Amino acid sequence: MEKMGGNAVDAAVAVALCSGVVNPVASGIGGGAFLLFLPANSSVPIAMDFREVAPGSASEVIHFVVSFHLCVCIRGERFSASDALVQNMYAGNENAKSTGALSVAVPGELAGLHLLWREYGSLPWKTLFQPAIQLASSGFMVSPYLANAIQKWSSDILADEGLSALFAPNGTLLAAGDTCVWDSLAKSLASIAAEGPSVFYNGSVGENFVNDVRNAGGILSLDDLAQYTVKIRDPIVHEYQGLTVYGMPPPSSGGACFSMVLNILEAYPEPFQAVKGPLGLHRMVEAFKHAYAMRMNLGDPDYVNTSEVLGLMLNATNAAEIQKLIDDDRTYPPPYYGGSWAPVDDHGTSHFNIVDENRNVVTMTSTVNYPFGAKIISKSTGILMNNEMGDFSVPSNNSGSDPPSPANFIEPYKRPLSSMSPIIVMKEGQFLGALGGSGGSRIITTTLQVFLDIFWKGYQPEYSVSKPRLHHQVYFSL
Repeated sequence: MEKMGGNAVDAAVAVALCSGVVNPVASGIGGGAFLLFLPANSSVPIAMDFREVAPGSASEVIHFVVSFHLCVCIRGERFSASDALVQNMYAGNENAKSTGALSVAVPGELAGLHLLWREYGSLPWKTLFQPAIQLASSGFMVSPYLANAIQKWSSDILADEGLSALFAPNGTLLAAGDTCVWDSLAKSLASIAAEGPSVFYNGSVGENFVNDVRNAGGILSLDDLAQYTVKIRDPIVHEYQGLTVYGMPPPSSGGACFSMVLNILEAYPEPFQAVKGPLGLHRMVEAFKHAYAMRMNLGDPDYVNTSEVLGLMLNATNAAEIQKLIDDDRTYPPPYYGGSWAPVDDHGTSHFNIVDENRNVVTMTSTVNYPFGAKIISKSTGILMNNEMGDFSVPSNNSGSDPPSPANFIEPYKRPLSSMSPIIVMKEGQFLGALGGSGGSRIITTTLQVFLDIFWKGYQPEYSVSKPRLHHQVYFSL
């Protein structure tokens, strides 16, 4: 794209589309994304939310009553107590939330990419699609990563006619080095390149996609596609020692958790020393736990008032009180960390950073949620269906001893909570770095550790990215 006179935005659109072809495990135009864009002439990035939304018919049957409260994060303090009627569209069949057509949410990736290009791109829209169309129509070499995923989820792939035709065209699963041809997707990409995203959100490609979803048992509608809108939001801002860190706001939990962990670590007398060595790892992991305990109080800000919990997560005084709860000699059971709600463990994603010669910066994380999304390909369009409904909490989804989070319950057109964490780092108004990662719930802790390695410990980026990392989110650890 650079040789053709394109900029970082043009490259980002092309890369996202190509990723959806060669890495359908974790990305695609049937999914959604979060993105930070820093224009060359600006010192503040733009946060773009093109996360998938629940279908308009995501109705629920009144199931039971739950006590709804928000935990302050410091033990013993609670507020906003009330009783709420809770409804659950997956009552009796919770697996349908994560697998199959009923798990499909309204895709947002095409709408987001088009808005970004329309405002800041330089090359023709159709030009940006040509590499992806070429890969899909002529075929691409199956990578070891994709081959491993095909083997791991082989039973799901062979169970779906569209997936099996793509990844087992002769009855045998494709292996690393084999050529994969995706003609049906190439045709859809060509239509979108020629006619714009309206052919998906208001036209024939979208009609075919919706028909396939509904024929498979889903509830997506043409009206759902037509109503989809991209959200432009104010980024989360964290400042320390001359660095300004920008992250995604809710419904991403990435920016808030990132800032909260940094605030906790900065409360130590010598923060840069406090995170070094085995004791530093322990302190960091304990900070992770406190942040993840607060995380499930977040949700879609168009449906949930997140200002109170964000105020706590971003508050340095609150973080200093939490830092006092971290014991250098021991850890504690989950209730100690102040969480009230059961976590939802989100899954696979793709991430890239692009900087052009003029210092335009794009950092984008995209997803279809679980590996291969809903495990269904729309046969008429070739588009892999996401299973983003799996990121919502439901009344019957209870991990550990805590109830599910009402802030993340399903409502029509609501966006589910996410861990996707594109990050931009500035110093004195100048771009310093862009970060992000893949791996679902591990994105936040991964990105934080790379940030600390580079900007606090002085490690080289290559070493920071390749070294082993720790993860803990109160209930889940690795």
